[in-house]
Amino acid sequence: MVSEPERMGDWVGDDGLRRPSSSLLLRDTLLHLAGIFVATLVVAMTATLHVPLGWDFVVSAMVITGVIFAFALHALPGHPHRRFGPANVVTAVRAAMVSLTGAAVLFLNQLDQTDIALWTLVGVVLVALAMDGIDGYLARRFGHTSEFGARFDMEVDALLILILSVAAAVLDKAGVWVVLIGLMRYGFVAAQLFMPGLRGELFVSFRRKLACVLQIVALCLVLMPFVEPPYSSGISAIALAMLIYSFGVDIVYLLGQPGRPR
Repeated sequence: MVSEPERMGDWVGDDGLRRPSSSLLLRDTLLHLAGIFVATLVVAMTATLHVPLGWDFVVSAMVITGVIFAFALHALPGHPHRRFGPANVVTAVRAAMVSLTGAAVLFLNQLDQTDIALWTLVGVVLVALAMDGIDGYLARRFGHTSEFGARFDMEVDALLILILSVAAAVLDKAGVWVVLIGLMRYGFVAAQLFMPGLRGELFVSFRRKLACVLQIVALCLVLMPFVEPPYSSGISAIALAMLIYSFGVDIVYLLGQPGRPR
């Protein structure tokens, strides 16, 4: 249970004055995101000292990070607590790692030793994937579960899958169709504009989370230097089929609800 002072609304500060907790939440969030943003900049600049990526890589990484954090701030009202919380900090760090990965994918053609770059990229992604289970645990442990946290985590995962699928296409590990793996989530969101029935509440599903993890693992496997077509294409096709099935189950459920507009 979350104590009353942790909920949105007025709270009593250390000086005895009553202040809106939303102000504290915003200040706390900005502090954490700014720290992670600066750390990401340092990592990106340090990376350019070891690999020939240049300032284009640094700028791209920071732009992607900035856009993610801007969307997080926009969705912050969905977090009914007066602290950003350790779980969201972990997700924000994952978002920064995804941004660095995305920027690296954009400039893979600038690297002479592509194999080393790919091993590094896969390693970073696997670390980010391992951290994926930590944020949920921390949210429950500290009573900071929220719609915002769940959405933040999901969107970071979706962006990572899109980046990895683009990398698979750029490296000719599979045909351009492999990008459909990354676009599936965004296509579902776009379809909601034309099919209101898809905007309904979905039931909690381990299958959905498992499908997400399997997509990331499959794409990491595909990107490994020793995995070449047709094996990489076959793995990608299986991953896409699993994702289509998972989305299909949810779509059938949503459209099958009585009284729901199609």
